[in-house]
Amino acid sequence: MEDSIFTKIIKGDIPCHKVYEDDNTFAIMDIHPIQPGHVVVFPKVQVDFVWDLKDADYSALMLTVKQVGQRLNDVFPEKARIGSIIEGVGIANHAHVNVIPFDTSDELRNLPDSTSEPDHEALAEMAKKIAF
Repeated sequence: MEDSIFTKIIKGDIPCHKVYEDDNTFAIMDIHPIQPGHVVVFPKVQVDFVWDLKDADYSALMLTVKQVGQRLNDVFPEKARIGSIIEGVGIANHAHVNVIPFDTSDELRNLPDSTSEPDHEALAEMAKKIAF
């Protein structure tokens, strides 16, 4: 299997705005966020679908999702909810979970313009606020 963009990020081949890393998982700012504070969490092992993860890797991923969600709740206390989405599309060949602070269902369903140039300065500042 060819390395996914997330595997390339883990290896340091592609830069990112990292907010968390442990032995099994990695969390970064989404470069085209649905809402400010949108974090993508993924396992270090590359599998196509989250359901294909071994139980230990799935548990590690979901524990990190929980930690990121709790951190976002601390950083964005004004937001009504912190949501998580396992979508299985967009990034080929690498399971991941989106963790997003939001107030309304319309905010959660927002489709960002993925053709626009990412605001790396804003993403770097957000990553500093969220990193743990």
